Amino acid sequence: MAQNSDFHDDSALLDIHDKPSPLAWAGLSLQHMFSMFGSTVIVPLLVGLSPSIALFSSGIGTLLHIMITQRKIPAYMGSSFAFITPMMALMKTTGYPGIAQGVIGVGLVYLLVAGIIWAVGADWVDKLLPPIVVGPIVMVIGLSLAGSAATDAMMKNNHYDLTYFLIALATLGLAIFFNMAFKGLIGLIPILLGIVGGYLISIACGIVDLHAIAVAPWFKLPPFEVPGLSYPFKIDWGAIITITPIAFVTMTEHMGHIMVLDELTHRNFFKDPGLNRTLAGDGVASLVAGLIGGPAVTSYGENIGVMAITKVHSVYVLMGAAVFAMLFAFVNKLNVLIMQMPLPVIGGISFLLFGTIATSGIQVMIDHHVDLGKKRNLMIASTTLVIGVGNAYLQLGSFQFTGLALATIIAIILNLIMPQEAASEK
Repeated sequence: MAQNSDFHDDSALLDIHDKPSPLAWAGLSLQHMFSMFGSTVIVPLLVGLSPSIALFSSGIGTLLHIMITQRKIPAYMGSSFAFITPMMALMKTTGYPGIAQGVIGVGLVYLLVAGIIWAVGADWVDKLLPPIVVGPIVMVIGLSLAGSAATDAMMKNNHYDLTYFLIALATLGLAIFFNMAFKGLIGLIPILLGIVGGYLISIACGIVDLHAIAVAPWFKLPPFEVPGLSYPFKIDWGAIITITPIAFVTMTEHMGHIMVLDELTHRNFFKDPGLNRTLAGDGVASLVAGLIGGPAVTSYGENIGVMAITKVHSVYVLMGAAVFAMLFAFVNKLNVLIMQMPLPVIGGISFLLFGTIATSGIQVMIDHHVDLGKKRNLMIASTTLVIGVGNAYLQLGSFQFTGLALATIIAIILNLIMPQEAASEK
């Protein structure tokens, strides 16, 4: 695997530092933007945040990540699904100020870990977060959201609605169809196409407020939420503790993406520019997102998939996608259109999205040959799943560790303190 920064991958149509022609540049960048669009805007929709700020956050976060990694890694930063559960809980109690502190906390945790790795190396990360910890936690992230998806898909004003559920199933069916039946660009954006199809069905069923979309101005400044300006800044340790532990889980996702990019580009990004820089890029991206009103961000597998198929690995294409995302954030009519998205469409697409998250946790354990026949592994996985999915929480005064955060902490502790073999296995 090449490690020299001067290496050029001739098997790629455009390697990392190659610039496309202006017209091709625009087309390739728009393709990347549409690939991440559906997932990036569905997160704020589920939580109750502004899609336009999420788009802006993803764009500026991507540019910052590319800058911090010295333009050596073609990665796109989009809204992270891992933090949906705690963000939804905090939205009901503290509103965005609490979420902001948690997201900023995530960024600071990333920067802290990046600093430690810079000082002492990265071997300790694997010991803290082995597959038996990461797999069940990723499963919890998906499964803990299953109830929310079902409610969105079935319930209208707290009552079961058959039309809603049929729209949800149609949305799900379309996303699966586009994913399975097409390749090329259409095969890369099945989530977005499923959402569009479900939206059009909802309009036909008369459950979309078209007037609100028609009267909305075309362009408008996104409703940025800046601490100290948009709302009084007051440290909320409960909110911070609710969200920040999950950063350790998304770090493993980040490292997985780096591994895939290593193989794709025939380089070793763990050595050049180094894991400390890649984590710092993620951390700064989330830090900035929290300071302007967006959700935490993470590197996107969707865009890695685009690169794998197109063999275009240029960081300039990713930078172009980031600029397009930031520009789209100012198209207010698009923001209103997204905000009017019917709940059954969100619920239907969430069946697939949240299920995919859960099954990716299973895949982590399969890929690393985790043996659940071993009592140690069984104890860690079982405890983590039930605490997390059941949303068992620990209340300490005003501090509350919600199910996902608590499950993450307990999984890490159990992994560190339990012996490799039970007495009966020796």
